[in-house]
Amino acid sequence: MVGSRIGIFGGTFDPPHVGHLATAVNVAHTLELDRMLLMVANVPWQKVGTRQISPAADRLALVEAAVTRSPLLDASSLELERGGETYTADTLAELSAQDPEAELFLVVGADAAVGLDTWKRPDEIRACCTIVVVDRPGRGTGRPPAGWDHVHVDVPQLEISSSDLRERFRDGRPVDYLVPPEVLAVIAQRDLYGGAG
Repeated sequence: MVGSRIGIFGGTFDPPHVGHLATAVNVAHTLELDRMLLMVANVPWQKVGTRQISPAADRLALVEAAVTRSPLLDASSLELERGGETYTADTLAELSAQDPEAELFLVVGADAAVGLDTWKRPDEIRACCTIVVVDRPGRGTGRPPAGWDHVHVDVPQLEISSSDLRERFRDGRPVDYLVPPEVLAVIAQRDLYGGAG
């Protein structure tokens, strides 16, 4: 019996935006995935100390709101439940243990793909998934180092970033059509990003 084809699109999602969602649904469509997990990082070790990061529970609530209208996309709390710093190798191992027949596809931006050898336990990551490389606006193009099984998927190049959105909230500039209305409602309810949006 053939296992499910599951995509894993991890991130801080602080906040999630239409660029994240467009990437997720386009990868899922192109690779004929059964599900795409938006994996919310508990403690994103590569960003710790670089800026203030919203609490993980708030970021999960935002992603849950973002995916409400898509039958393919799921918000995943796996890394929050595990606790501690977030390492992709641990997440993939846990997903493989839950469903040994599943075929896993890890979505990474081209800018991150070039540094995969620097991630924690890269051999474990390489052994249990196919890397899916997507280009990100303004970040250039890149491919994984030699020895990584990967595919490239073209996705819409939407020039939206979470960091720009956080600034927009603080400055009171419009975020309409950049963030789904369901996400905006949770941001307002939880009083995130220091502005009304």
